[in-house]
Amino acid sequence: MPTLIAAPLSMSSEQRVEVEAMARSTSLPHRTVVQSQGLLLAADGVANEQIARQCGTTPDTVRRWRRRFEDDGPAGVGKIASGRGRKPVLAEGTIAEVVRVTREELPGDGSTHWSTRLLAKRFALSKDTIARIWRDNHLRPWQTTTFKVSNDPRFEEKLVDVVGLYMNPPERAVLFSFDEKTQCQALDRTQPSLPMKPGRAATFTHDYKRNGTIDLFTALNIGTGEATIGFSKTHAAVDVLAFFKKIDKQVPRHLAIHVILDNLSAHKAEEIKTWLAKPRQKRWHLHFTPTSSSWLNLVERWFKELTDRRLRRGTFSSVAELQAAIEQWAEHRNRDPEPFVWHKTADEILAKVRRGRAKLHQIKTATDH
Repeated sequence: MPTLIAAPLSMSSEQRVEVEAMARSTSLPHRTVVQSQGLLLAADGVANEQIARQCGTTPDTVRRWRRRFEDDGPAGVGKIASGRGRKPVLAEGTIAEVVRVTREELPGDGSTHWSTRLLAKRFALSKDTIARIWRDNHLRPWQTTTFKVSNDPRFEEKLVDVVGLYMNPPERAVLFSFDEKTQCQALDRTQPSLPMKPGRAATFTHDYKRNGTIDLFTALNIGTGEATIGFSKTHAAVDVLAFFKKIDKQVPRHLAIHVILDNLSAHKAEEIKTWLAKPRQKRWHLHFTPTSSSWLNLVERWFKELTDRRLRRGTFSSVAELQAAIEQWAEHRNRDPEPFVWHKTADEILAKVRRGRAKLHQIKTATDH
């Protein structure tokens, strides 16, 4: 079929460049891309009927595209005219009320949180409508996260100290983040796991046999990402001291040793204090995190990676097998270590903590009244 010729749509070279970019876009709305393609044809003198056939629309629609472009230029491409488009089906204020009830009220049946069906019944809406409102307002009533605001009287002082070490490590020193992962369990499943296949995840039984436990000591080098590990049947002061001596032998004598660790009593025991008081250990400096602030210790991120990638889905017939698996995983990671980088400043964290404390006080005050 021959191409029909009509009076070309007036379009400057600058406008054409902009419209061509919209016509090629993979991210703009579909209607904007189609209209751009149609307007380029109109600028080439193609008749409205031919453009309508190529764009899957009507000649009248193409005429409206042309008129809007003549009035608004590229800014009008893809624009929905006032009064057109899908009409809202919810009464004014419904969305705000759904959000308010989701956040501030509980279901009358005693449930701890709303489901889409429960709230849909409350508002006489469909569950899909409730789900859409939650999605648009970033609400997830079915999820919870744990937190605890530290009551340590020296919280701010300790926070500034630890974060300062992360953000500006001391020179001529090695900075470690240290902790114990206690009671690592050598778990064996009661039946063999089924392998993954298309359409089905790998499986393992919910029940297990526990073949013993062991405590894992880890000192994470903040600068390099390498981890020094050790194992013990207990995590008493004598075990901590033995691990500290292991670190002391590994670090060259001309470097200071800074260790970030929590407030476990074994970390402050008399054996530790006596050893650190010796002149030879003058290079050692311990930095304690605030109470209830394990999130401030970067080695916890290393423990999470170990758990997710090696322990959670592992099966171990003995403690020795568990220990060998951890050693192999840690050794492999140390070959190409990737340091964990701390980004939040102390001021940003303190501001967030103050907001949390203020909100907790507000809730407690309202509950007391």
